[in-house]
Amino acid sequence: MNKSSFEDIPKQYNPGEVEEKWYSFWEENKFFHSEPDDRESYTVVIPPPNVTGVLHMGHMLNNTIQDVLVRRARMLGKNACWVPGTDHASIATEAKVVQKLRKEGITKADMTRDEFLEHAWEWTDEHGGIILEQLKKLGASCDWERTRFTLEDELYESVIDCFIELYERGYIYRGKRMINWDPEAQTALSDEEVIHREVESKFYYVEYKIKGEDRTVTIATTRPETILADTAVCVNPNDERFKHLVGKTAIIPIVEREVPVIADEYVDPEFGTGCLKITPAHDANDYEIGQRHDLEIIDMLNADGTLNEDARFYIGKNRFEARKRIVKDLKEAGQLLKTKTITNKLGYSERTDAVIEPRLSLQWFCKMDELAKPALENVENNNIQFHPEKFKNSYRHWMENIRDWCISRQLWWGQRIPAWYYGDEKDEYVIAKTEEEALERARNKSDKKLSKNDLKQDEDVLDTWFSSWLWPISVFDGFRNPDNEEINYYYPTQDLVTAPEIMFFWVARMIIAGYEFRDEKPFSNVYYTGIVRDNQRRKMSKSLGNSPDPIELINQYGADGVRVGMLFSSPAGNDLLFEEQLCEQGRNFANKIWNAFRFLSMNRLEEAEYSNTLDIDKTNLADRWMLARLHQTIEAVNKNMESFRLNDALREVYSLIWDDFCDWYIELIKPDEAGANINPDRLAVGFNFFEALMKLLHPFMPFITEEIWQRIRSRDTEEAMIVASWPELNKDYISDDDLVAFETIQKMVSAIRNIRAEFNVPPTTDIDILIKAKDGKTAAVIEANEWIFRKLQHIASFKVSENLEKPATSASAVVRSSELFVPLEGVIDLDKERERIEKEINRLEGFLKSINGKLNNEQFVKNAPEDVVQRELDKQADTESNINKLKQILSELN
Repeated sequence: MNKSSFEDIPKQYNPGEVEEKWYSFWEENKFFHSEPDDRESYTVVIPPPNVTGVLHMGHMLNNTIQDVLVRRARMLGKNACWVPGTDHASIATEAKVVQKLRKEGITKADMTRDEFLEHAWEWTDEHGGIILEQLKKLGASCDWERTRFTLEDELYESVIDCFIELYERGYIYRGKRMINWDPEAQTALSDEEVIHREVESKFYYVEYKIKGEDRTVTIATTRPETILADTAVCVNPNDERFKHLVGKTAIIPIVEREVPVIADEYVDPEFGTGCLKITPAHDANDYEIGQRHDLEIIDMLNADGTLNEDARFYIGKNRFEARKRIVKDLKEAGQLLKTKTITNKLGYSERTDAVIEPRLSLQWFCKMDELAKPALENVENNNIQFHPEKFKNSYRHWMENIRDWCISRQLWWGQRIPAWYYGDEKDEYVIAKTEEEALERARNKSDKKLSKNDLKQDEDVLDTWFSSWLWPISVFDGFRNPDNEEINYYYPTQDLVTAPEIMFFWVARMIIAGYEFRDEKPFSNVYYTGIVRDNQRRKMSKSLGNSPDPIELINQYGADGVRVGMLFSSPAGNDLLFEEQLCEQGRNFANKIWNAFRFLSMNRLEEAEYSNTLDIDKTNLADRWMLARLHQTIEAVNKNMESFRLNDALREVYSLIWDDFCDWYIELIKPDEAGANINPDRLAVGFNFFEALMKLLHPFMPFITEEIWQRIRSRDTEEAMIVASWPELNKDYISDDDLVAFETIQKMVSAIRNIRAEFNVPPTTDIDILIKAKDGKTAAVIEANEWIFRKLQHIASFKVSENLEKPATSASAVVRSSELFVPLEGVIDLDKERERIEKEINRLEGFLKSINGKLNNEQFVKNAPEDVVQRELDKQADTESNINKLKQILSELN
């Protein structure tokens, strides 16, 4: 692109136009695409969002952070590869398809598996991928040519291969266990897919009769409907209250079933009544007790949470409706003694929000204890680093207490379990990739004469996370072809950016898979983002109506503005309080940068082509200071980026551009005479500084930096900002002497500005400045740079010495042990100024008296709301401070 003349540069920055132009340019020229070569690889895999999902604030944060890391790596000369993709999301997607079909008057039960899957693929094709298109609006520089989907053929095959391999190694087994059941989705869930919430529940105290005796025992339960499936009453063997009952028979209310009274150490005598009802089919602990005591198991619930024939009562009723009815019936029978409100934790489905039902079910499981060991060891020894490190504690606790993973789901949308049954016996099945292979294995295992018609594939699919845990391997085809060029080049990946909520769902399991299948880590760093919350600290969500539409934010503030807003509010690992004003601050920053560019361009000669080498005037303190600040910031940004403190890195660049370059450096290269052009040599240095600043800013604000970069000078396509080299640090340029010297002058100029404001001296009035330097070195620096003071202030005379007396009637300030004086005689009307200040002091003292009156009133302090009292205290402190300041100024005038 050719450089722009000033006339070509719009007065106002137009984010929408610029973003569309440069994103198309980057895509068309394949700047996002990566192929293995001789450069160092830098690989990031996107946490795949649900295929039918849309962009929310959490995605915005996560993908902004990923893009910052990837863009910087690209500028560092690495072969950056950011792999995008989506997750088939078994439960969520199937639920949406079922809901759609229901609206059309069709139920899943009316269809064959293949017919249902046709509808699911149609739904996915229609709604899938929207979120990836939305990420482009944010500026995400993903390699879109590498977009993957967890249910595509290659990845599907990898998952099946993984299942077979783990089965053959003895890690996968089939067993009847107590699992978490989602009655809404009608599928098993892993422990990690259950969200536990504190809720208000009722404790129902129910009386059970003892057979042949005129006595009863009282049981306390929160789930009275499960009484219908009780098969024992249990007490602690050491509980003196109930020892005499052990071995007797209790009678279950409503169903009048006779069950044994047993003793087990599990029972806590202090909890409830100290006497438990045992329902082996509907409680995990009861199931374990039932196994130890060989109790009958009565499963009273259907898959949808309604009561079945085995319940004998309330058949077909929803479990919660059955609860209401049995409570009513127990009360009428005189067996409900009392109810008590308690707070307890209840499990909810992470996907459907249905209350989880413990259920005894035949499922597929993966043994995790041995698999987890290297994954724990390599996080503990920092071979894989967590940022922030505090998350290692949660990870360690989970890994040390890991349970077998229930990997089967009673769904159709997903990778179908490669188990083939050829009989009704428990072990009459084989594991095989294809029907042909299954038939061959079944014939080898069985004496029966089998044909394909005798085989029936398992109806269940695998847990979605069973495909996601292979993601860093499978996207490079590393499972099917473990020694291919891409997996050897791109794996292990470098950085993973994700949310701590899926540390166990996904992060831990990817680490487990990495060591199990490739004997190496899947990534080196895990950056945990926080949860995006509103100013009331509530998690942003559509249901609460407190989450802005990310695309609308981008349309209003520009992608760069929104990226800045997200990063300004996001310290690593901590929840971020998002406020739209931060996006506005980002937009204002873009406007500030654009105006600085327009100012520099306005002074540019049409034919000028400046060298792209930053060659400063070494005799000019402003140049030396700006160079030192630039390299000081490069060092700080590098350090913050390497420790994943992106928030701090951006603030460093923001301060350098806004505070140092725009507010100070540009002011100092302006011409002395209004309307004149900046000296071409000074302008060249200014442009070169500006280019370096745009490089530092590019990972954070890619669009405006590319736009300005392309307008500053003529560039070929391969010289685009997106592949420009990251500014190289040279610590020799960080001169402490120059930094201290310039900062001292900055503080003195600021002190002069404050004096003008305090004494009502107009900015255009010429004043005398006298500086009593703390030492000879300081005096020499100030004298040598008198031009800076004169550039920024209207000055009549300027004097510096180590030996100065304070002039009469002058304002003063102390800056780093040097004293600065501004004589006021003849500059302002002293009598009028004294009168004005005395009036203001009297007004403030009257105001302070009224405040003190309130605060000295015990009734006010005692009865007023705390925040109201605090406001009065704040007003008191501010008023006292202002009075003292005015008295100090008045003393300067006497």
